[in-house]
Amino acid sequence: MSNLKNKKIIIGISGSIAAYKACEIIRLLIKSGALVTPVMTKNASEFITPLTIQTLSRNKVYLNMFATDFNWEIEHISIAKKAELLLIAPATANIIAKIASGIADDALTTLVLSVKCPVVICPAMNSEMYKNPVTQKNILYLKKVGYHFIGPEKGELACCDNDIGRMSEPEKILSEILNLKKLHL
Repeated sequence: MSNLKNKKIIIGISGSIAAYKACEIIRLLIKSGALVTPVMTKNASEFITPLTIQTLSRNKVYLNMFATDFNWEIEHISIAKKAELLLIAPATANIIAKIASGIADDALTTLVLSVKCPVVICPAMNSEMYKNPVTQKNILYLKKVGYHFIGPEKGELACCDNDIGRMSEPEKILSEILNLKKLHL
């Protein structure tokens, strides 16, 4: 896994119960030598605290586009220019829809529109939301324009259903990132 050494990876975390898995993804990325910058949606912070993510990533969490504790750089642009990979895990139906529609109304969606690096999206949602024709249309469109998807898997969901929609496990996500040839990692 040494091909992640000093790679600048942004992890975007959206508001899903699967946000807890982002902790393990961050741990695995750092263990592999990556430099991890976390970006969270406000909804993600309802599931896991920015302090936890900041501590694990050893880096500032970008949460608020209008924070007053900033430097002179336009942060989402300066972060985007340095990124070698943007990993969104978990990615809710909402975040996928916003990306597909070009909506940039928070730190994460604004960043997505600013990066030139590969974007990997790891869906996590209820099976009915995942199977919804609108969600499927959004995913197909994003794949068509070059976004990469890992998962989701079939398994036990937060609602106790056993169906598609469970975010892939962190080890699988890391393995698939390493195997994506287009990422040049």
